[in-house]
Amino acid sequence: MPKPPKADSEAYRAKKAFFDKVLTIYGRHAVMEALSDETLTIHKLHLSTSNKSSDAIDRMVGIAEARGIPVAQHDTQALSHISRNARQDQGVALDVVMDHFIEEGAVLNMESYRVIALDGITNPQNLGMIIRSCAAGRVDALLLPTKGNAQISPLVIQASAGTLFRLPILKTSDLVASLERFKQHNATVYGLEASAPLTHRDVPATGRHVFVLGNESEGISPAVARTCTATISLPMARGVESLNVAVTASLLAFC
Repeated sequence: MPKPPKADSEAYRAKKAFFDKVLTIYGRHAVMEALSDETLTIHKLHLSTSNKSSDAIDRMVGIAEARGIPVAQHDTQALSHISRNARQDQGVALDVVMDHFIEEGAVLNMESYRVIALDGITNPQNLGMIIRSCAAGRVDALLLPTKGNAQISPLVIQASAGTLFRLPILKTSDLVASLERFKQHNATVYGLEASAPLTHRDVPATGRHVFVLGNESEGISPAVARTCTATISLPMARGVESLNVAVTASLLAFC
């Protein structure tokens, strides 16, 4: 058996960079949709040995073989370890290479950009709709923390209507640190606040802008709020106090 590459070797860094872009999805509907999308790069199809023979499984295997995608068989426990959701994986998982997972450096030095950052968005449906609006609108990337937020799942993929695979996504383990780096590169970080005197209409059409959307019920966390260099509001009529966070993202994406 070949020895694994050393942690400080070029081969190790290349392997890590590759797998940092791999997203494992699960569930027969989500896996079939991704397999059928020939614009996606697929690393491997995983199946449980407990799967009973079915047309769905046969179609998956047929598509994988036609596209030259490796198919791996696992016992139930091993498959659940791969999917990380034994209750909902339905005996299938798929490794998708997310070509749109990017590093901060790909955005930081752009002359002008609009980034939407998420702080505590825990509802998968909202995350999916936010992704869809960002992909359709004037948003260059989504800044998605790996903790405290909903993560990519079949529900998110469904709510995004497949646009998840088109939007550049920056994943971060520390949102505050990421926002500080954007500020160091002359970006203005806007927090959404209902009482802010400035509105989204006051934001210049060009420039380096990061918009932070907070938790559905509690808003932006105090630590993240302290990193914001400005606050803006969305003017609302007829006494309406707030909008769903996904609707807010949509308005920002097209303003």
